[in-house]
Amino acid sequence: MWANTSAARPARPVSEATVSDKTKKKQQSRARRHARVRKTVIGTAERPRLSVFRSNRHIVAQVIDDQAGVTIAAASTLETGNELSGSKSENAAKVGAAVAERAKAAGVSAVVFDRGGFQYHGRVAALAQAARDAGLEF
Repeated sequence: MWANTSAARPARPVSEATVSDKTKKKQQSRARRHARVRKTVIGTAERPRLSVFRSNRHIVAQVIDDQAGVTIAAASTLETGNELSGSKSENAAKVGAAVAERAKAAGVSAVVFDRGGFQYHGRVAALAQAARDAGLEF
């Protein structure tokens, strides 16, 4: 099925997703910032990396040993049982507490924080603070 049949503009398939230039620029800028951070932030077995990804609706946190290439613990608002209730910052704090709890159960007490190219503010800061309050050191 074709979206447009007028002669003014060539037809394109309906299923083709288009992303605005502004959105592409934001994604590329975040990728550059994340690459800069990742140059110096490396997770080891003794001190793994707490990586954060934030989308418009959800937030995901993982504790990663980069040397072994293994995820030690993870938590997300996408998990079953995690109902999205309250504000996004409150949900991020719940995820931070959950990932800290799971990391401590796996024997991890200290991590390095990888904000993933996102500004340390709002949901990212709430997740980090909740993880600190739950006993993770960084």
